[in-house]
Amino acid sequence: MDTSNVTEFVLLGLTENPKMQNIVFAVFFVIYTITLVGNVLIVITVTASPLLGSPMYFFLAYLSFIDACYSSVTAPKLIIDSVQERKTIPFGGCMTQIFGEHFFGGSEVILLTVMAYDRYVAICKPLHYTAIMNRRVCVLLMGVSWMGGFLHASIQILFILPLPFCGPNIIDHFMCDLNPLLKLACTDTRTLGLFVAANSGFLCLLNFLLLLVSYGVILYSLRTHSLEGRRKALSTCGSHITVVVLFFVPCIFVYMRPAATLSIDKAVAVFYTIITPMLNPLIYTLRNAQMKNAIQKLCRKKVISEDK
Repeated sequence: MDTSNVTEFVLLGLTENPKMQNIVFAVFFVIYTITLVGNVLIVITVTASPLLGSPMYFFLAYLSFIDACYSSVTAPKLIIDSVQERKTIPFGGCMTQIFGEHFFGGSEVILLTVMAYDRYVAICKPLHYTAIMNRRVCVLLMGVSWMGGFLHASIQILFILPLPFCGPNIIDHFMCDLNPLLKLACTDTRTLGLFVAANSGFLCLLNFLLLLVSYGVILYSLRTHSLEGRRKALSTCGSHITVVVLFFVPCIFVYMRPAATLSIDKAVAVFYTIITPMLNPLIYTLRNAQMKNAIQKLCRKKVISEDK
């Protein structure tokens, strides 16, 4: 179908109040900077230290890389638009942003499930852990995460691209996303909205339920562990569960429903696209003594090399 009538979309952003836009610029510039620095620091720390040999930190490095990319899909555009009077995005740019959101978001959903499986094997089958979670299996699971994200994003784009956009082009959002675009299409999108909910919402809900079950099994199995073993396992699982809840609950709220736009959607989208990627490195480093020690060693090495 012809989409040439609409060559760009107008984004209304988070607010149309000029004073608030300056605050939006300052706040999200700081958040995005912290997100990039925090996640890149984890990637460098894990890569430059023996931690990379551990499957948990191998996956954590990729989670941080995905978070940095995921935040970069929307945050820079939001920051730039907050100081511009007219906020527009070309049709192609809009499709690229949707693909990026769902590629990195879908990959993260699957990776968080993989990380839960890794913790399940480590805690419930400790004697077989190194045999089960060998490097080949870790690379394969990481490949499944990337491929799953790619397939999920490709399906979303295939849903959207054929739609005719023949007039209205104002999106009441700070980014391009499926539900706002379905609302603008010059055709009945109710059936398509159900497919979108099935693809995005079901992916989130299914993985969330799998995660809840796996962590339930892990917590149940801890009864037989020593007090110190329980404390370490609960600390690690606590970090994972916190990240899972922060990411999945907003996603399920937005996508596990028929296509519709609600006034709260923008705030929820800010949370899972910008706030959560910033919180992940803080959650994992503040609750993890090994990560904190590795970062301190890396910083000391840097200082010593500069002194020389």
